[in-house]
Amino acid sequence: MSLARGREFLSIPGPTNVPEAVLAAMHRPAVDIYAQDLLEVTGSLLADLRKIFRTETASTYIYISNGHGGWEGALTNVLSRGDKVLVLASGRFAIGWGEACGIHGVEVEVMPRSWRDAVDPEAVRARLAADTGHTIKAVLMVQVDTASGVVNDVPAIRAALDAAGHPALLMVDGIASIGCIPFEMDAWGVDVAVTASQKGLMMIPGLAFVAASPKAKAVHLGADLKESYWDWTARDLPESYRKFCGTAPAHALFGQRVAFDMLFEEGIEHVWRRHTALARATRAAVAVWAKGGALDFNITDPARRSDSVTTILTPGFDPQTLRDFCRERCGVILGSGIGDLGGKAFRIAHMGYANAPMVLGTLGAVEIGLKSLGIRHGIGGVQAAIESLQDFFA
Repeated sequence: MSLARGREFLSIPGPTNVPEAVLAAMHRPAVDIYAQDLLEVTGSLLADLRKIFRTETASTYIYISNGHGGWEGALTNVLSRGDKVLVLASGRFAIGWGEACGIHGVEVEVMPRSWRDAVDPEAVRARLAADTGHTIKAVLMVQVDTASGVVNDVPAIRAALDAAGHPALLMVDGIASIGCIPFEMDAWGVDVAVTASQKGLMMIPGLAFVAASPKAKAVHLGADLKESYWDWTARDLPESYRKFCGTAPAHALFGQRVAFDMLFEEGIEHVWRRHTALARATRAAVAVWAKGGALDFNITDPARRSDSVTTILTPGFDPQTLRDFCRERCGVILGSGIGDLGGKAFRIAHMGYANAPMVLGTLGAVEIGLKSLGIRHGIGGVQAAIESLQDFFA
């Protein structure tokens, strides 16, 4: 028998749930892309992206693409053929960004790291200190890797660059973190930051956002990977169509405007606290379930488990059986393990448009599934999550 009838709970780490008000804002006829209302929305989004990235000095750009397009928009504007980048691995996505560099003729050096650990700042400092000729032009990292579930310490990596006296650009993928956890572009000395619409920013996939510091803009002037679509110089020109290298994604812009308004109404700092509360509740449940021995946290250091998504290893069972049960019997969609964790893990997202009942409903479905499928687990995970949330309100 199934109890899945009703609204599905989408608990995957992107695309995430989209608020009804955002969907309504996009439900309109086609518009004149040169009309004043669309020009005003575009200008307001570019300006408010500075609030999202927490910068007063960076230039901001909107691309019609997913996050991978944001990677491309960042790297082609500041790198040249033959340049070298240092990729700080901590899961799947920094590696992917590096692979995109390699296709463009950039030399890629990967600093390997276990999928169960965060980037080691001291190792980064030592590697950069050894690069006395400053052949490394950029350091690429991901703040939150949605495959491994790790959160990396961006300020510590900036400190490593500074301690090594290295001039490389610090380029940060904030696709799964911005709009979920603290990100301070100016305060942390980030040179290029990338994010996208479909996770913490509560929109459908299709928009990527890049912020470039004055240092990055200066490097851009001499970069030779620039392409017409991604080029910051062209997008800085005053004509409205230049902002998108052609036709504007009108409906997506109207939707993103409402999503930004919702974030600002809640307050960015409160958004961060909400994500922390939901993540702690999720981790409280997983910690109890893990006592049975059939599942465990992927990230070993509790301080490095992200507030965006929790990745759960399943050494005692096939995670697809649990995912199928939750979807077919309860109407809850869990994330699958990807990359090195394919078939070895499942993921619970607690990012974007999410609240306590949604997370508790997801955790409840998982606990029902664990019991119904006879999977060894500690009893009382959902109760632990409830108590965690009670502590938040205390």
